[in-house]
Amino acid sequence: MFQPTSLFIALRYLRSRRRHRFTGFVSLVSLLGIALGVAALVIVLSVMNGFEREVTRHVLGMTAHALLAPANGQLHDWPALRRQALTVPGVAGVAPYVRGSGMLSRRGEVRGVVVEGIDPTLERETTDIDRYLPAAVLDRLVAGSRRVLMGKELAAELGVTVGDHLTMMVPNWDAEGRARPPRYERLEVAGLFHVGMHQYDAKLVLMALDDAAAVFHLDAAVSGLRVRFDDAATAPLGARRLAAGLEPRLGVVDWTQYHRNFFIALESQKRIMFVILVLIIAVAAFNVAANMIMVVTEKVRDIAILRTLGATRRSILGLFLLQGALIGLSGAVLGALFGAWGARESEAVARFIERTLGVDLINADVYFIDYLPADLHLVDVLEVGGAALLLAVLATLYPAWRAARVEPAQAVHYE
Repeated sequence: MFQPTSLFIALRYLRSRRRHRFTGFVSLVSLLGIALGVAALVIVLSVMNGFEREVTRHVLGMTAHALLAPANGQLHDWPALRRQALTVPGVAGVAPYVRGSGMLSRRGEVRGVVVEGIDPTLERETTDIDRYLPAAVLDRLVAGSRRVLMGKELAAELGVTVGDHLTMMVPNWDAEGRARPPRYERLEVAGLFHVGMHQYDAKLVLMALDDAAAVFHLDAAVSGLRVRFDDAATAPLGARRLAAGLEPRLGVVDWTQYHRNFFIALESQKRIMFVILVLIIAVAAFNVAANMIMVVTEKVRDIAILRTLGATRRSILGLFLLQGALIGLSGAVLGALFGAWGARESEAVARFIERTLGVDLINADVYFIDYLPADLHLVDVLEVGGAALLLAVLATLYPAWRAARVEPAQAVHYE
């Protein structure tokens, strides 16, 4: 069906001759339409991939692969449970933590925060906290110091810096669970961190483990244990092993579960965007079909001559399918190149748009991060390019079929 002669003629038909400039213009518009759709889809998929990668990296940077905690929020025999958990295959580290909530205030500024008590030495075994806090700063969290570490965003909102003091109000309950007047703790800011995620930079406060236990009246107990596995991808399996080997009263939740809704929503958005942007390519494919119908109408005499010279219906069909495929392939390649460039420069383009229009494209309150990441996958480029090529060929089927049905005698008589 596809022969060198067919390729030569198809390329010749794609060139805009003087008396067929409008047809050539429509061909160019069709090609650019496919290129635009491919580029948009490549850029969007790359940004979605980058967003998922960065959120996962930041989440796992400050969060362990799994959390082990009792239903009542108080784990008293945690040293023994920690030793037991470390014997489970695949477990790389286990660290205790205390979690509570409070209100920080300074000079009229008040912010609600999540307070976490950690052991700096053990915490390094379960998270990548050293990536955001130097060891010298993290080691300032010593028992009895009432020192805290907080995100730079939270510090800016409260107007504090390292060395300043502030007040934290924490809820207070009696032994029977009845509310009592809140308690106030005077704290010293010992260091600041920047993770790049709003939920940490504007909401999280770190304290020494013993200090947090005292603030929240846990005495020698902790809220639970953080667990790190050899590989984050094995966290679901590792969590099941932990749950099977430990006491039933303890719940084990891996990171894919406590961030499950977010990643499901992200994947759904990616699929929806793919479908929407493929429709742009489909519209361009309709332009290809309209263009090919015009070409067939203009080339009726040429088709008749080819048939007279011995060309079969099959070869005529292949000729026009090849022409449509060339338009689709050219548009796909051009769009892939532009899309790859756009994905690479997505952050710079986003900042330019923000400065020009005075808008905030990436809201950290909503998207967890404050920049536009991109992660270009070759498989995405090939899938998008293949879809564009397929749509272009499918759009050419009817015009090519019409061309193959041209009868030489009738065509010459028509001319």
